[in-house]
Parts: sequence; structure tokens; C-alpha cells
Amino acid sequence: MKELALEIIKRLKEEYPDAGCTLEYDDAWKLLVSVRLAAQCTDARVNVVVEELYKKYPDVQALAEADVDEIEEIVRPCGLGRSKARDISACMKILKDEYGGKVPDDFDKLLKLPGVGRKSANLIMGDVFGKPAIVTDTHCIRLVNRMGLVDGIKEPKKVEMALWKLIPPEEGSDFCHRLVYHGREVCTARTKPFCDRCCLKDICKKEGV
Repeated sequence: MKELALEIIKRLKEEYPDAGCTLEYDDAWKLLVSVRLAAQCTDARVNVVVEELYKKYPDVQALAEADVDEIEEIVRPCGLGRSKARDISACMKILKDEYGGKVPDDFDKLLKLPGVGRKSANLIMGDVFGKPAIVTDTHCIRLVNRMGLVDGIKEPKKVEMALWKLIPPEEGSDFCHRLVYHGREVCTARTKPFCDRCCLKDICKKEGV
């Protein structure tokens, strides 16, 4: 199984050499905000919405002191506006009061922030701090099941734990980004996957499923 994982990593690396996070950010706290907004929303829409948010609230302190209703007004196009605005506000207050406006580079501390789950914490650990990370989003879960790296596991944490045993730590973050690209372009969810143009078709366990 480990050999299969390494071969998949190698081929996806060749196919998507520059794959990275599709949420745009230039500061760790901005990725924290975007990741919360991205729940049940496309990254492309989030990237547009946050422009207005950061124009009005350009730093952690400004966002921490912002009225939740005003945050909600801006982020509403991302869906679930009320709960997302509440989480963002509470999260920024904690960063301001407990971490000097910085995002902690500790997985367990990230998990304690409002609205931050394992997926978001892993994304930040990998992308911002360059630490080992496995981001089990919907693309990752669908693809690793199809490829045969896991068998019928749908629960994100269980998929993550299974992948930690197969994926070299330094490859995890980029591997998951490449799965997103591959899942959008080839191994799609809404249509039948385009197996004929897949770089993994001869080693994939579930071609055409």
C-alpha cells in the first residue's frame, strides 16, 4: 500500500508541479478567516468576498473589534453568514488577547479556536508553518477511496489517520493540494470521472467509479 501511495504522489507531482492552496492570503490570520468562510462555499467566491472584508478591517485588531452584524453583512454571500461571522469575531478576539495578534503554530491550540476543525488546523500547519499536514477535505476523501489508499472510510479523521501511515510527512500538505486539483479537473464528483485522461488510470483501484 505504501508503494502505491508513493507512486500516486510521484505522478500527481509530475501532473501538478505547482499545486498550492487555492485560497488567497498574505498573512496567517487571513487564511484562518478564509478557511472558515470556505465551509460549503467555493474558494473562488471566498477570495472575492474577503477583499471587501480586509479593506474594511485590515488587521486582527480591527476585525476583533468589529461588530458581528457588520462582519455578517460582508460574508453573507459565502453562506451560513451568522455562524461564520460569530466564529471569525471570536477567533480574532482570542488571537488579539492571547497570542498578540499572531496565529499559533501549534495544532492543539489551533483546534481550540472557534470554528477551527482538524481540516483547517492541518491546512494552516502545512501552508503557513511548513509543518507535516494532511487536509482531508471532500476531494481528498473521495479520491483516496477511489484510488484504493483507504477502503470505504468516509470519516475525515479516520481518513487522516490512515493517510499518516502511508504518506511521508513532508509530502502530506502538497499531496492534498494536488488531490484538490485532480478532483476538480479529472476525478470529478458530479460527473463520471475522466478516467481516460487520468495519470493514475493504470494503478487506480476503482477506475470509472
